[in-house]
Amino acid sequence: MYTDFFELKEKPFKLTPDPKFLFLSETHLEALNHLIYGIKNREGFILITGDVGSGKTTICRVLLEKMGPDTNTALIFNPMLSEEELLCAILQDFGVAYRGTTKKELVDELNAFLLKQLEEGKNVVLIVDEAQDLTISLLEQIRLLSNLETEKEKLIQIVLFGQNELKGKLNLPALRQLNQRIAIRYELRYLNREETEKYIYYRLTIAGSDGRVVFTPSALNRIFKYSKGVPRLINIVSDRALLSAYMQLTNKITKKLVERGIKSLEATERTFPRRKWITVAVLSILVTLFSLFLVFRMTAGLK
Repeated sequence: MYTDFFELKEKPFKLTPDPKFLFLSETHLEALNHLIYGIKNREGFILITGDVGSGKTTICRVLLEKMGPDTNTALIFNPMLSEEELLCAILQDFGVAYRGTTKKELVDELNAFLLKQLEEGKNVVLIVDEAQDLTISLLEQIRLLSNLETEKEKLIQIVLFGQNELKGKLNLPALRQLNQRIAIRYELRYLNREETEKYIYYRLTIAGSDGRVVFTPSALNRIFKYSKGVPRLINIVSDRALLSAYMQLTNKITKKLVERGIKSLEATERTFPRRKWITVAVLSILVTLFSLFLVFRMTAGLK
């Protein structure tokens, strides 16, 4: 909608985890360095946590891109599986044509694959996104995979990406052994005010901006105050601010335009629940009327 007006190749504040838009703030760069170090040195378990919208999934995608041909990766992004389904998903993503159906058969096939990869001098990495949704039994199953090792090194490196509640889950007595095996831990922080400004202009540049789009200092302050440095919220409010600027036919995004964007977001948040309940109420009335109609037809038929 506004991309042509601002002469952009694409929308700069999309919510999809596009690796090319990853702004490496201090915390994101540190997280990426921890990941690469842990994988290359075969540390075993690596844990990356962060609150909602902090950029975990984007870092996960960037990590996959940075892995060279000597590293075989599997990504599990839907952890709502049974133990057998999890093993099948892992084998499938590694490209293994498995035949087993039981847990033992599947683990044996995975172990054979890992040993072959070791012989070929390759590293193997399993990445689990949204790991906070894993059940205790699935987390324990993943821990058991770390037992696949030789006398000298781990056969598989396991990276868990999850929201902060994952740390609390790992502290449960039932997961004590898994918690003790995590060699590297890192928690993502939110952006500060300076990083927020750099983040906005970085994404604009990647989207094709030549500097025509300008956010005033007061507009940037308001975005930071609203978002508290959460990348996802920065994207949402910045997108609305650009839309407001487009409607005013201006390249200068002021605090007033940001406020207008925030109000539109808040209006949407207030309206959606009300519309939802209205829809439910209307459907309930229709169901009731239909039921009365059926009763009437049955009564008329009996007569």
